[in-house]
Amino acid sequence: AVVRTEPPLSCVVPGDVVQLAAGSLVPADGIVLEALDFLVTEASLTGESFPVEKRPGVVAADSPLAGRTNVVFLGTSVRSGTARILVVRTGRSTEFGAIAARLKAREPETEFARGVRQFGYLLVRIMIVMVVFVLMVNQALGRPLIESLLYAVALAVGISPELLPAIVSVTLSRGARILARRGVIVRRLEAIENLGSMDVLCTDKTGTLTEGVISLVASVDAAGVDSTAVQGLAWLNAVHETGIANPLDAAIVTAGERAGLGTDDAAKIDEIPYDFNRKRLTIVVKERDTPDRHRLVTKGAYAQVVEVCAHVLQNGVEVALDEGQRTRLDTYFRRCGEDGYRVLAVATRVVEAKPGYTHADEQDLCLAGFLLFSDPPKADAARTIRNLARLGCRTKIISGDNRYVTAHLAASIGLDPRALLTGPQIAQLGDEALWHLAERTDLFVEVDPQQKERIVRALQRTGHAVGYLGDGINDAAALHAADVGISVEGAVDVARDSADVVLLKSDLDVLRTGVEEGRRTFANTLKYISITTSANFGNMVSMALATPLLPFLPLAAKQILLNNFLSDLPSIAISTDRVDREHITHVQRWDVREVRHFMIVFGLISSVFDLLTFLVLLKVFAVGESAFQTSWFIVSLLTELAVVLVLRTRLAAWRSVPSRLLLGATLAVATTALALPYLPGVAAAFGFTPLAPSLLAALLAVVLGYILSTEIAKRLFFRRHGASGHRATRRRHAAGPAS
Repeated sequence: AVVRTEPPLSCVVPGDVVQLAAGSLVPADGIVLEALDFLVTEASLTGESFPVEKRPGVVAADSPLAGRTNVVFLGTSVRSGTARILVVRTGRSTEFGAIAARLKAREPETEFARGVRQFGYLLVRIMIVMVVFVLMVNQALGRPLIESLLYAVALAVGISPELLPAIVSVTLSRGARILARRGVIVRRLEAIENLGSMDVLCTDKTGTLTEGVISLVASVDAAGVDSTAVQGLAWLNAVHETGIANPLDAAIVTAGERAGLGTDDAAKIDEIPYDFNRKRLTIVVKERDTPDRHRLVTKGAYAQVVEVCAHVLQNGVEVALDEGQRTRLDTYFRRCGEDGYRVLAVATRVVEAKPGYTHADEQDLCLAGFLLFSDPPKADAARTIRNLARLGCRTKIISGDNRYVTAHLAASIGLDPRALLTGPQIAQLGDEALWHLAERTDLFVEVDPQQKERIVRALQRTGHAVGYLGDGINDAAALHAADVGISVEGAVDVARDSADVVLLKSDLDVLRTGVEEGRRTFANTLKYISITTSANFGNMVSMALATPLLPFLPLAAKQILLNNFLSDLPSIAISTDRVDREHITHVQRWDVREVRHFMIVFGLISSVFDLLTFLVLLKVFAVGESAFQTSWFIVSLLTELAVVLVLRTRLAAWRSVPSRLLLGATLAVATTALALPYLPGVAAAFGFTPLAPSLLAALLAVVLGYILSTEIAKRLFFRRHGASGHRATRRRHAAGPAS
């Protein structure tokens, strides 16, 4: 049936024939059967800022969306003209529905989540080994099963950073507040960590790197020299045109008004309207100084205007448009296209006045010059890309626009226009080939929404943490797949809902701020994980080794849990801590192998001093069970607190001042640790006993020796692992993400 009304979308089914006109929303994917001056706006689906002409014909099914001129898509709108379409796909089967289906898929595991999972596996393995070892030793020594089990479980709990969820939440929340003050809204807290680990930023072009507004860049004569006369002719044509409204004419009128062409001394006589066969528009005007003659001003596509020209204007003189001239003009036109400009030609002719004009009058024209249009890059785009590059984050453009426009933009903002892949080329590549080429490509052009997502996943497969910046429906799937999806305040609802981060300011430099804050947040989170895990590991190893050597448990289960609770309290303030510049200027990535090395090296240093403490307590002071447990509780807690201040920076501890809150909290807990044995109620509850001054002095000397040894070991560790860490990151990029 031919549907002539506007039925609800639920009533449109495949096989219906639908009539569309200017202003209509396309209700389904369909094939164009008939069309008259039919322009469709597809910007939300393809990213192409110009309306697209649709007409009957056969187009390859695997061509990009922007290249399928014989079909229309759900979610687009008719800009002008009329058409009849045959509905072939509706609802979820449409291109729009395919994008929606991708958004319902399970979100891929992000870089940060993958690192947390691998870290969790590491802790579980250590816990299992520790629990089994301690249980076996205690049973071999004939100790009570329940007491041994509680002790083993306390050891397992003790090695884990219990406050990690709380500290991560506090750290991320603080980062979100800071970013909000700078115009960045974080919709998912975990995205802050991912923003910091991002080393590739993929971005759409239109509206993100560009202003999203078509502008007239230049009006030039046939020799390519700026010409106010050509601009004046183009303004006459655009201001009097009454047919299809389009952004090109709007740009011409705006530029003319800025140039002072707002007054019109010519009266319009006639108009030969635009059509898609001729691809040109002619306005006929009567000028004040020549009332008996009329001027034809024609504007349109280069080839279609030149074909009706017999002359070309050179230095104010009309010369014949011979083959040599045509070759020169063709060369100039191609060069403009390669520079990313959309080119229209302008021609004119003065004729004897007559009442009306037809297509037949468009002949023997004189080519006056060209109009060059562009969607200009945002003023801060080039600076932002340079700043991100200095932070180790490479920018890649993924766009549905044509290759020439995108290459021109890339060159203007500092990207390599030669490192380019097109949508049809990507369609012919297998996944492995795309993985290989994606890293070396800066521009992905003429791509479908599904190809945008495929590119993001290819980069992730080769070990990159990928951010995606987009603002259209066509970007939703890629935003969903990226490690961190970034959108802007003026984006369509679907894009904003798919994004993890929304930029409230048009200043793209807030991205740099976001990356720096993300790295600061990640560095502080990793500080807590590395330092706390190494300290806990050292204490647990010490207790496991001491178990078969002592006639009693080195610490009661409740003392272990209190120790871990107090040692973690200052770490809540770690979100406020200062971060070394190196952590900001380099990409920070999860490296569980380095965390494991860190934990083993500094944990074993802690164990050495724990064993030294045991030796002092048993051989020098010959203390009993209660005094032993009290003494080691104090030593283990003070060393855990001190190591935070030492290992929080790669610099010498005295050259990097911690935040006031972290320092104050650490000193407060250290004071509490020294005071606990002398508080009668607390001491009785946890089995503590007051210590002699000489014993306390000896314990503090051990703690001081531990601090100095850790500072020396830190320098050696980071001197060795700093360079190897960067090499490991490069290897991960080449080999793919860890599994």
